[in-house]
Amino acid sequence: MPKLWEKDLLYSVVRAYVDLCTRLSYRSLRVEGALPRGGVIVTPNHTNTLLDALVVLQSVKGPISFGARADIFSNPMAAFWLRRARMVPLARSRDGLREVAKNLDVIPKILDTLAHDVPFCIFPEGRHQPKHSLLPLQKGAVRIALQNLEEGRRTLIVPVGIDYSDFFHYRGCCVLRYGEPLDAGEFVEKHSELSQADLYHAFTEELSERIKSLILYIPDDDNYERRLSELRPTQPRRWWEIPLGVLSAPLFLASALLTLPQWGIAEFICHRRLKDPAFRNTVRWALRFALTPLMLILLAVLGFCLLPPLAAAGLLAYYLISYSLFYDWLNLVRINY
Repeated sequence: MPKLWEKDLLYSVVRAYVDLCTRLSYRSLRVEGALPRGGVIVTPNHTNTLLDALVVLQSVKGPISFGARADIFSNPMAAFWLRRARMVPLARSRDGLREVAKNLDVIPKILDTLAHDVPFCIFPEGRHQPKHSLLPLQKGAVRIALQNLEEGRRTLIVPVGIDYSDFFHYRGCCVLRYGEPLDAGEFVEKHSELSQADLYHAFTEELSERIKSLILYIPDDDNYERRLSELRPTQPRRWWEIPLGVLSAPLFLASALLTLPQWGIAEFICHRRLKDPAFRNTVRWALRFALTPLMLILLAVLGFCLLPPLAAAGLLAYYLISYSLFYDWLNLVRINY
């Protein structure tokens, strides 16, 4: 198993395909700012399960490693592929002291990764919440930063804000914003009079405020829904949407037929098996990722056997955009899928 910072040919090949599937999952995916070079600690808000990590991943040109919930490593097969994807298990306080103690074996690997100038991404909230708010930050990111600082290395924590136009419907818009890095050494020096507990608290609060400044932040209280409706009021239907929906219906039907195995399985899982709707777009991304190569092979065999070469090539080209067109049409006519 390659170390988190080592070059890996399989990772490089699959990474390009993963990034493509992520970009195709949004009508618009914009990155503002840039990640500093070197072993920095990346700290995004966490609202959309796996897609948060994938959005960060596609914004970085080189390798980057991630911390993930320890419980998803319980399956040996899943754990193998997660580690190949440069992920490490991090237990949370609610997992129990015995599980949290296992982090002591993981943190040296993270510090080794940072020492080899590979960024490490951790979601400091510790869990996701599909809202335009921010949960109280856990101490994991700050703990890693201070331990890396003790190793004698300059340590930067980069706050990141991820904003989605919609948490539950596929093919929305997304903006990722990189904030001004927080220098751990300068922060510790500036607050040298604080006890360790107070230093952790002050560091965490500073990081929290910086992340809030990068997102559409709405306090999660009794007035959340009202504030959300004021900041993002429901858009009235535009006059051209209905005619365009009617005219594009044949394209929608063709797209629906070509990608039926993908969206059919995805929507069955989303509406019949998922308890947490925040995972819906992750499931839709996963079905695109997993079945597209198989569908391409099947359509290529059938197309070039039954159709003229040019028509078969056109069928394959159209298939590549069909999954997106299917969901774009649903969004256009505003079907609540």
